[in-house]
Amino acid sequence: MAVYTVAEITIKDEEAYKEYQAKVPATIEMYGGRYLVRGGEVAPGEGDWNPGRVVILEFPDAAALQKWATSPEYAPVAEIRHRAADTRSFMVQGV
Repeated sequence: MAVYTVAEITIKDEEAYKEYQAKVPATIEMYGGRYLVRGGEVAPGEGDWNPGRVVILEFPDAAALQKWATSPEYAPVAEIRHRAADTRSFMVQGV
């Protein structure tokens, strides 16, 4: 069953985040993932949540997402993101 990871990202270092953006897609594809949303305009809905940047990824299943997130290919790229941005995320299963 497909799973989705939804991330709210606050960029702290634009140049470093651009480096992350250039390197991360290949690692996502390597583990069967794909972008559904990568930035774009955010229009607030109900409640008080108003994120500045949202990224949504789809993976074939939770195992593929976990393999990507802990992979040796993604680890050095993730380090760039940790320096460049603050991220809050969650995973949800599709129906």
